[in-house]
Amino acid sequence: MTYRVCFVCTGNICRSPMAESVFRARVEEAGLDGLVEIDSAGTGGWHEGEAADPRTVSVLDEHGYGTDHTARRFQPSWFGRLDLVIALDAGHLKALHRLAPTEEDARKVRLLRAYDPAIGGDDLDVPDPYYGGRDGFEECLEMVEAASTGLLAAVREQLEGRAA
Repeated sequence: MTYRVCFVCTGNICRSPMAESVFRARVEEAGLDGLVEIDSAGTGGWHEGEAADPRTVSVLDEHGYGTDHTARRFQPSWFGRLDLVIALDAGHLKALHRLAPTEEDARKVRLLRAYDPAIGGDDLDVPDPYYGGRDGFEECLEMVEAASTGLLAAVREQLEGRAA
């Protein structure tokens, strides 16, 4: 049975496609690509139909990640088919909780950086790099990579629980 993860940011052109690409690579490296489906979306539809931001694509390419992405808006009906909805910041977390049709669906929503074992404190947001320079996209990638290892371990644990 496929485990489905969707990363969500604001417009689905910077942070969430970056997280989708990095996590897809981690899943493939772990040999789980046939068991885990990875997707991304935005809380808003401003960029629907557009490719990922060129700075996102450039940073991903430089670090060996590919991306073939078309932005879209997260739909509440998706909760029924998803196992985990990963928010990139607290604003997305709140928006997704509001969209969740049921309490069970709301429990599927988590912040990405909650999976980074090195994080201490309450600041779990991945800052939006859109209005800044390239260094913000590099910082975003570092945060996404750091959390992806812990996320992969959590997903692996869920898969093993299903198989038991």
